[in-house]
Amino acid sequence: MPELLVDDLERSLGFWRDLCGFAIRYARPDEGFAYLGRGSAHVMLEQRGTGRNWLTGELEPPYGRGLNLQISVVDLDPILAELRAHGVPLFMEPETRWYRIDEEEAGVRQFLVTDPDGYLLRFQQPLGRRPLGSQDA
Repeated sequence: MPELLVDDLERSLGFWRDLCGFAIRYARPDEGFAYLGRGSAHVMLEQRGTGRNWLTGELEPPYGRGLNLQISVVDLDPILAELRAHGVPLFMEPETRWYRIDEEEAGVRQFLVTDPDGYLLRFQQPLGRRPLGSQDA
C-alpha cells in the first residue's frame, strides 16, 4: 500500500475522500497522517514537513512522476460525476481497453486523474475476460 507525501493534508482529503469516495480508516492529525480505504484499495497520506518524512531526494511538484496508482472500483460513474461537478480536469478521458493475458483478454473501463499533488490515479472498472481475438460487443 502506498504512502504519499502531500503538501496539504486537508486539501488532499478533500480530493481522496470527498471526490473519489475513500473513507478515513484512522488518522493521526498531530502527525499530519491519514489512512484511507475504498473497497480493497488503501492509501496513506502524510503531510510533508510534519512527522517523519522518508525522502530519497528533493521532492518537487508534480509528485509521483513515472508512477500511476491503479485503483479498481465497481463503478467509475460516481467518481467521474464528483470530479466533473467540481471542475477537476481528467488526465485521460474514460476509455474501454482489453489487455492480453496469455490466451485471454481482460477488459476494463478506465480513466486517469491527478490528485492535488500530481500523483496520477488510474481508476479501473473490470469488464471481465474473453477469449483472445474476440470482438467488442
